[in-house]
Amino acid sequence: MPSTNAPLRQLKAALLPVALMILPLPALAAPAPSPADDDLPVAEIQAFAEVFERIKRAYVEEVDDATLLHNAMRGMLNELDPHSTYLNAEDYRSLRESTQGEFGGVGIEVGKRDGQLTVITPIDDTPASRAGLQAQDAILRIDDTPTEGMSLQEAVDLMRGDPGTEIRLTIMREGESAPREVSVEREVIRTESVKQEMLAPGYGYVRISQFQTRTGEQVVDALDALREDGPLQGLVLDLRNNPGGVLQAAVDVADAFLDHGLVVYTEGRLPDSAMRFSAHRDTAAPDVPLVVLINGGSASAAEIVAGALQDQRRGVLMGTESFGKGSVQQIMPLGDDEALKLTTARYFTPSGRSIQALGIEPDVQVVRGRLEVAENTGLRVREADLEGHLAGNGKAQTSGEMSERLRDDYQLGEALNLLKALNVLGERGAAAGQGRDG
Repeated sequence: MPSTNAPLRQLKAALLPVALMILPLPALAAPAPSPADDDLPVAEIQAFAEVFERIKRAYVEEVDDATLLHNAMRGMLNELDPHSTYLNAEDYRSLRESTQGEFGGVGIEVGKRDGQLTVITPIDDTPASRAGLQAQDAILRIDDTPTEGMSLQEAVDLMRGDPGTEIRLTIMREGESAPREVSVEREVIRTESVKQEMLAPGYGYVRISQFQTRTGEQVVDALDALREDGPLQGLVLDLRNNPGGVLQAAVDVADAFLDHGLVVYTEGRLPDSAMRFSAHRDTAAPDVPLVVLINGGSASAAEIVAGALQDQRRGVLMGTESFGKGSVQQIMPLGDDEALKLTTARYFTPSGRSIQALGIEPDVQVVRGRLEVAENTGLRVREADLEGHLAGNGKAQTSGEMSERLRDDYQLGEALNLLKALNVLGERGAAAGQGRDG
């Protein structure tokens, strides 16, 4: 009969190279543990070693040590929270590509909702968005593979592939009684994180689809481009279906609209997890009236920006409650090709709110929809339509060219209406003040 300590010795020998690789990481440096913290749970380690040995000896197919150890590391991290994970060489490369704004696949951000693989958001101008996928769609199958029990990384691996190849997603949409199948052709995803246009004369629109390394600079460039048509009377900042991204980029975007005060702060167990980010005096748009659009697909870095602007009373938040991801992940390299993505801190808005699992409530609740007036309903009768009406003696007012985007986006239309109302109130207040001074 083999010695009771044999599996433990085998496990220690197998884990030693990994331990030597992990321990020197500066990011893992922490205050000296108490003597009680040094006590390892021997019974649990013994049980782990026995499981390791039994899999090696009795599993139906032979499994090498490296695979078992990588699976063990992945399991340790995946059970902590939905965002901590072990990144092998391919995963690590994909993460670097996505933060730089280029990767291969369908252009979709996924997460888990009640254990079900769920769309957080389709990225703008990608095969997923063009195919009509929406936030909160449940993904039941990827091609012929059921997603039940599938990890997020396994799902991402299945959805990524060579450009030009097709993938079939079976989805269940909230409010529908039967699943639908969507075919999407993969392509190289080069995401431009910032876009801008004029909604109407004097009223600009900036859309941020995700937060990449240069998103802050791109927002400043977008604001400069909008001002080429004249001074801005109002601006809509669209953060709907924005899954987040680089923390510093979120700080830079908030800083573009704030000229003082705290943007965000973080707290964690490690000394370097406690950080504070404040706005600089020089800013790109300190005075432009601002409406910020959010919804259930606005997460992480998008919520940092929304929370900062709301707490600083810099803009009006409109839409629906945000996703509620208030945690910070740190990438800890393991050698050259692998890494840990580990949740190391929570972030807080300037007023001290943690939005983890709560989300941000908008100041003005507006659900997604489309407002239409049916033709020939009799609702369009005006004075000018009545027989024998008096002729007018003035010029008709026109609103100028309106963005095509407004036609199908009820929330955006309401944001523009609010900006116009704020300007009207501001002008009337100024006029009343001048009258009193006279």
